[in-house]
Amino acid sequence: MRKIELNAGWTLNCVHDGTKVPAVVPGSVYTDLLREGIMPDPFFKDNEDAALALMDYDYEYVCSFPCDDDILSERNVLLRFEGLDTIADVYLNGVRLFSANNMHRIWEADIKAALRSENELRVYFHSPVRFIEEAYKNAPTKGSEDAMPGFVHIRKAHCMFGWDWGAHLPDAGIFRPVYMIAYSKARLESVQVLQHHEGGKVTLNVMPKLSLSDDPDGDGLTVETVITDPEGRSTSYNSPVGDMPQNIVIDDPRLWWPNGYGKQDLYDIKVSVRDSASEICDSWSARIGLRTLTMSTQKDEWGSEFAATVNGVKIFSMGADYIPEDHLLGRVSRDTTERLLKKAVFANFNCIRVWGGGYYPDDRFYDLCDELGLLVWQDFMFACGMYDLTWEFEENIKAEFIDNITRIRHHASLALMCGNNEMEMFTKYRNWVSKESEVKDYLVMYEYIIPKIMKEYAPQVFYWPASPSSGGSFDEPNDENRGDVHYWDVWHGDKPFTEYRKFMFRYVSEFGFQSFPSEKTVDTFTDDENDKNIFSYVMERHQRNGSANGKIMNYMQQTYLYPQGFSNIIYASQLLQADAIRYGVEHFRRNRGRCMGAVIWQLNDCWPVASWSSVDYCGRLKALHYYARRFFAPVMVSCEEESELSVEVPLNQLPRDIKQSVKFCVANESMENVDVKLLWEIRNASGDVLENHEENVHVPALSSVWTGKYELSRLDRFNEYVSYKIERDGEIISAGTVIFTRPKYFRFRDPKLRCRICGNRITVSANTYAKSVEILNENEDLVLSDNYFDLNADEKTVEILEGNADCIRLRSVYDIR
Repeated sequence: MRKIELNAGWTLNCVHDGTKVPAVVPGSVYTDLLREGIMPDPFFKDNEDAALALMDYDYEYVCSFPCDDDILSERNVLLRFEGLDTIADVYLNGVRLFSANNMHRIWEADIKAALRSENELRVYFHSPVRFIEEAYKNAPTKGSEDAMPGFVHIRKAHCMFGWDWGAHLPDAGIFRPVYMIAYSKARLESVQVLQHHEGGKVTLNVMPKLSLSDDPDGDGLTVETVITDPEGRSTSYNSPVGDMPQNIVIDDPRLWWPNGYGKQDLYDIKVSVRDSASEICDSWSARIGLRTLTMSTQKDEWGSEFAATVNGVKIFSMGADYIPEDHLLGRVSRDTTERLLKKAVFANFNCIRVWGGGYYPDDRFYDLCDELGLLVWQDFMFACGMYDLTWEFEENIKAEFIDNITRIRHHASLALMCGNNEMEMFTKYRNWVSKESEVKDYLVMYEYIIPKIMKEYAPQVFYWPASPSSGGSFDEPNDENRGDVHYWDVWHGDKPFTEYRKFMFRYVSEFGFQSFPSEKTVDTFTDDENDKNIFSYVMERHQRNGSANGKIMNYMQQTYLYPQGFSNIIYASQLLQADAIRYGVEHFRRNRGRCMGAVIWQLNDCWPVASWSSVDYCGRLKALHYYARRFFAPVMVSCEEESELSVEVPLNQLPRDIKQSVKFCVANESMENVDVKLLWEIRNASGDVLENHEENVHVPALSSVWTGKYELSRLDRFNEYVSYKIERDGEIISAGTVIFTRPKYFRFRDPKLRCRICGNRITVSANTYAKSVEILNENEDLVLSDNYFDLNADEKTVEILEGNADCIRLRSVYDIR
C-alpha cells in the first residue's frame, strides 16, 4: 500500500471577490487570510466582527498533483480527508466525489475511475454562517444563548459560534491531513487491542479489520504483530488472516500509571499484513500502555462512588477541563499542545477532561497524555443544545462515533467517554426543549446509540451518559451522592468561597471562578491606555460572560481594598480566582474516599479573554495555576479555619465573640505511606512567632488524615494569623498561611519586598508577613518553581524554569490599595 500526503501547492480562492492566495494544508481559511494580509488580527480590539463577516462567504481550496503509473495500476485508490471543516463539496478532475457535513469525521472516496496522470483537486466550502441561519429558519432547535442561533444544526465545534468565553469566529478549511491511498491486495483499516490481566500476565487480543481486494477470505495473507517493550526488546507473532484474533501473552508486564502513581511505561505495537511472498501490504503502529482502567460506581454508605480505578487502585482525579486551544485551527500544532499539557503536569494534574463543545483532539494530544500520565475524560461533541434525531443526522453521528472511537480507543490515557456536556440536566428541566420528541431523541442518542456502538468498538472503555450525571435516565443528574457534578453556586450563584465546605460531592467535573488575563496578554488586543479599564468597550468585548466583570468586582469588594490601577485589578482578580478554587479543592481532598475527583473549569483559553482559565491564551500562568501546583501536590497540608469568613451574616451583625479555630488535614495522594511533622505558629503582622506547635502525623498511602481542632480564643484577627507547614525528613513539602478576617481588614505592614538573582534562581525577602507574593518579569512570561506564595518575614528561593529574569517586579496583598 502507498500513502501519499497531498500537502503542497494549495491555493485558497475567495469565491465572493476572486482573490486567490497561497494556502497551507493542513490549515484553515482564517490562518491563510491572516498570513496573507487579507484579514486583520481577529483578536485585536473588535476585529472579531470583520472576521465573522468573512464567513458569510464561500471559499475554495484547489491543488494539482501528479499520479505515477504505479499508483494508476493499483486496483484501489482512495482519497482520505482526516478533517474537513465543515460543509464542503469535493471534486477531482471535475467529478464530484462527495459532500461533507461533519468536521468530526474522516471522509474517504474511491477515486480510481476519476484519477489521471495530472489531477486537479477542489474542495468547495460553503458558508457555515449562512448554513446555520437557514437551518434555524427551517427548524428553530435551541441551545446555549451564548452561541449563534442554529449552531446545533451543524456538526462543527459549537464554541466557534460563541460561548461565554469564546468569540464568534467559525473558521473553516482542511484542518487535518489529506492522503491518497493506493493498494491492490489488502488494506488494514483499523486494529482493536483488548487487554486481559490475570495471574501477573497480560493477554492481548489483537483484532485487525481488513479491506481485501483479491480474496474475501484473505487466503495467503498473514498478520504479523511485533511488540516492543519499554526496554526496546521486540517479539514477533504471526498468524493467518483467518485465524483472528491473535492472543499474545506478555509475561512480567510493565504497567502504565497516571502521573504521580508510577511510571508511564509504553509498549510499541506494529501490526502488518503480509502477502504470500512475505511482502508487507499495509501496517498499523501505535503505543499502548498495559493497565486496567475503569470508573468505579459501586454503592457505599453515602450513595455510589465515582472513582477512576487504575490497575485496581482508586485514584483521586486532579485536573481541569480542556477546550480548543485556538479559534484559528491552523495555529494548533504538536508544539502548542505539548507546551499546554506540560503546564498541566507542572501543576500536578493527573487528568484532563476534553469538553464536548469543541472537537475531538488530534492523535498527538492522546499520545502526549499517554506519555505524561494524564487520564483523559473524553466527551462526545455535544454541549448545551438540543438535537433533532432525523435519519440523516443519526447516520452522520454514528459514522462520527465510529471514526473517533476506533481512532483513540487504544490509548493508555483514555479513562472514559461521556455522551455530552450538561444535556441530561438541561433536558430534565426542559431548558431549550421546543418539542417533546427532543426528550425522546436525547435518550435514544446517549443511552442507546452511543452505548451500543461503544460495546462493539470499545468494550473495555467506560461509558458515562452525560456530565453531570448520576448514571442516566434523568435520575437527579447533579446528585451530591452519586456520579459527577457541576457546581457553580460559587461564581454563578454569588455564594462565598466557604460554600464548598457544605457539600460532599463524589466527583466534581466542573467548578470555576473567573479572572482577567495577564496585562501583557491584554496588550495583545489593546493599543490605548483608555482600553485598560475593565469596563471599557474593548475589555468588555473580551469578556463573554455578561455579568462577569460585575461578579469579579462584587467578590473583590467583599475581599480586598479597592485596587488602584489596572494592573492591581488584574492581580486581585487572579488572587480571587486562585483562593476560590483552593477553598474547593482543599475541602474535596480532605474528604478523599467520599470525594474522588476535582476537575477545574478550565485549563486554557482559545483567544485572549477574561475567563475561568488557569493558563491564559498567550500561555502565561495565572495565580490559579501556581496554587494548583500546591493544592494538587501529592502530599499536601491544608487548614480548615473557623472565623468570621465562614459566618454567613453581614459584617456589622457579627457576634462580638467569634469562635476562631483551626484544624489541619494532610492529604496523601501517593502510593506510599508518609510520616510528616506538622508545625504551625500564631504570628503577628510583623511575622513574629507568638506561639508554636508541632506534632507528628502518619498518613497512609491514598488517604487523608485530620489533626485535632485547636481553639484560638485569644487571637487578634486583625493583627495576627496562623502559618503552617509539613516537613518530611527535614524538608518543607507543603505550607501556607491563614487569616481570620477579610484581607481588606487585616492590618498588613509594608513587607519591603526585594530579591536577588543568582543564575537561574530568584530569592525573595520580606521584612514582615507578605501574602501571595507575585514575581513578574518585563514580559510577564516567567515560569517559576513557585509563585504567589506567602512569606513570614523570611525569604524564599525559587527556580526559573522558563523566561528571562529581566526587570523583576514584586508585589503582595499589601499593595492592593
